[in-house]
Amino acid sequence: MLIDGHGRSVTYLRVSVTERCNFRCQYCMPEKPFSWVPKENLLSFEELFLFIKAAIDEGITKIRLTGGEPLLREDLDRFIKMISDYKPDIDLALTTNGFLLPDTAMKLKEAGLKRLNISLDSLKPDIAHKIAQKDVLGRVLLGIDKALEAGLKVKINMVPLKGINDDEIVDILEYGKAHNIKVRFIEYMENRHADQTLRGMHGREILDKIKERYTIKALGREGSSPSFNYLLDDGTEFGLIDPHKHDFCESCNRIRLTAEGFLIPCLYFDEAMSIADAIKTRDIQKASEILAAVLRDKPKENRWQQEDGEVSSRAFYETGG
Repeated sequence: MLIDGHGRSVTYLRVSVTERCNFRCQYCMPEKPFSWVPKENLLSFEELFLFIKAAIDEGITKIRLTGGEPLLREDLDRFIKMISDYKPDIDLALTTNGFLLPDTAMKLKEAGLKRLNISLDSLKPDIAHKIAQKDVLGRVLLGIDKALEAGLKVKINMVPLKGINDDEIVDILEYGKAHNIKVRFIEYMENRHADQTLRGMHGREILDKIKERYTIKALGREGSSPSFNYLLDDGTEFGLIDPHKHDFCESCNRIRLTAEGFLIPCLYFDEAMSIADAIKTRDIQKASEILAAVLRDKPKENRWQQEDGEVSSRAFYETGG
């Protein structure tokens, strides 16, 4: 069993398989050049799997693959099969922008993937283009359809932005209802890599938009999930992720691993330690010792609001959000 320095059981590993992305979303990395980390700097799937096996053996029961855009990593389905074959009952999920799903959804399902979180910030082609800086909506919607056809469980994530897509909150919710997909609204998290003119919506503003059409009931958090759940009067459930709060930190059960081998305890690089050398030399004992050290240093709560008032320098495309 993996226990952090505050007595919390850690059972959830998020693995960023690449920092590359085929979108340039305004709230993530709108001005980052299209480039990639040299292949030799990345852990191979076989090397990542060495650590994942050890982590599963020590108590990890849930794995989510992220990026960047994880589907840009060639042969991702092979990696998924490696994990699924080792632990068939593991909760194995993927976060994606959905653009490449039309061609990959069935392969992912057959490899052992169980669930998908897909970003859908607008149902208007021009607004989706404005946010992603690319004509994406048609492919994303087709990707959602293909994922559902493949039998994958799907959730939708939306980041509402003032003056851009804030008038589509109910539309996205109703799209989810029509497709039997749970929608989660995520507060925009200010960061230095984003368009600095963006203004996000506070959770209560998001709820107020929904209340204009529906009566809602608070359900609370489900386990250690950062999503606070709500119920519409017609029985539809949706979630709200408000990372500026700390109330879900008490039950945090997560740790993150980047494609370059950095173990990150809390979305930040402050206490990150590298297992790359240990894994490349197949020293699993050393990697486990590094994991234990990172868990000891895992902070009690997130430090989103920086003491000096500066906007966070966190790069979502490196940590997987």
